[in-house]
Amino acid sequence: MKKTVLTFGLISGLISASLFIGLMLLGKAGDENFKHGALYGYSLMILAFSLIFVCTKITRDKHNNGTISFGRAFLIGLYITLIASTIYVIAWEIDYHFFIPDFAEKYAAHAMENLKASGASQAQIAKQTADMAKFSEMYKNPLFNVLLTYSEIVPVGLLVSLISALALKRKRKESVATVA
Repeated sequence: MKKTVLTFGLISGLISASLFIGLMLLGKAGDENFKHGALYGYSLMILAFSLIFVCTKITRDKHNNGTISFGRAFLIGLYITLIASTIYVIAWEIDYHFFIPDFAEKYAAHAMENLKASGASQAQIAKQTADMAKFSEMYKNPLFNVLLTYSEIVPVGLLVSLISALALKRKRKESVATVA
């Protein structure tokens, strides 16, 4: 089981990080268009974490004689989530530090443009400006950066783990002896 979980965790991590890897290879890591970034990112996460379901089913059917408890199924998902999330965080940190070290500032500027375009009041703009300046400063802290990046992906993995565990749990059927 350990080898299966590790294999699926690594593949899941590579899929979840593929957006960053692809953008780096295409030389577009510093692209300022944030319009579809979240959609692409979360779509890749869901695709990557679909392997939790596959790994849990394989473990249940091939290694556990067709049975698996909710707890064991959830643990499989948790382990894959942790492995994949770590790869995702590492890919982001490489992307951030080497390709777009001014990401927080670019993101803040993009958010401010959207706020102004929406017709927000001057007070809202002033508050958002202060909040984004604080965010940009906090994002320079490596621990904050890493924790924030984990907070993007781990909840998705936990949700898929929970759904997979609920869908795939199967108790061992008790054999009933017939009395003649």
